[in-house]
Amino acid sequence: MEQRDREFHFTSADFERVRTLIYKHAGISLAPIKQDMVYSRLARRLRALGYSTFEQYLAHLESNDEAEWETFVNSLTTNLTSFFREAHHFEILTRHLRTLKQRPIRIWCSAASTGEEPYTLAMTACEAFDTLTPPVSIVASDIDTNVLATAEKGVYPMERVEKLSADRLRRFFLKGSGAQAGYVRVRPELQKLLSFTRINLLDARLPLQGPFDVMFCRNVMIYFDKPTQRTILQKFAPLLREDGLLFAGHSESFLHAADVFRSLGRTVYERADRPASTPATRI
Repeated sequence: MEQRDREFHFTSADFERVRTLIYKHAGISLAPIKQDMVYSRLARRLRALGYSTFEQYLAHLESNDEAEWETFVNSLTTNLTSFFREAHHFEILTRHLRTLKQRPIRIWCSAASTGEEPYTLAMTACEAFDTLTPPVSIVASDIDTNVLATAEKGVYPMERVEKLSADRLRRFFLKGSGAQAGYVRVRPELQKLLSFTRINLLDARLPLQGPFDVMFCRNVMIYFDKPTQRTILQKFAPLLREDGLLFAGHSESFLHAADVFRSLGRTVYERADRPASTPATRI
């Protein structure tokens, strides 16, 4: 790796050590092309802790500093998100919610990031039932505690919501004034539908009580290798109702785990042990 203009010496061996640590701790498979990204994000930690080499920092990390492990994972986690991202999923979700008879309806958003996705789920539920108090509860989790703190506040700069319709803005957000000018806050009715919690999908036992009617795990599995994906999906299956739906990201496929989850098309899945859907009921 080119060391010129680098504040800290960062070798290929350092990078491989980081790759091993993040894989063991969070299941994330870093591609070789991520070397520059790793350097720039972890260099901030070296500055903050007063270390002069990556070797010193990684030794500190391996000394079992739990707080630093959390910061390490947070630093290397990408949290790209937006409201109503991959909009077709929310159209499918609306139709599915209206078919459900059991109450309350339970949804798990397993990669909440800064909150745009779980709040979109809440808005979709409100629209599906035409009320700000739909019979829906949403668990919003993430491995990154920093983004969860942002999500729980529910405050966003105006540019984050500029693509939403005027009707959705009026119905679901409060416009800031004074010191909060240029920001919006999610309405408290929406926030009441959500509970936030930190969950590492690699935990041997997920700290959740099923069953869920809907599970969103979008743009997360791309960070895991196929064996890890399969392990996670095997933990998901018993948490999802037999007639529940699992939503994945547009670039993700679970064909390698077809005995666990069956594709319905458009990156939507059902449990493989459910009686096969008829063509008329497929997505």
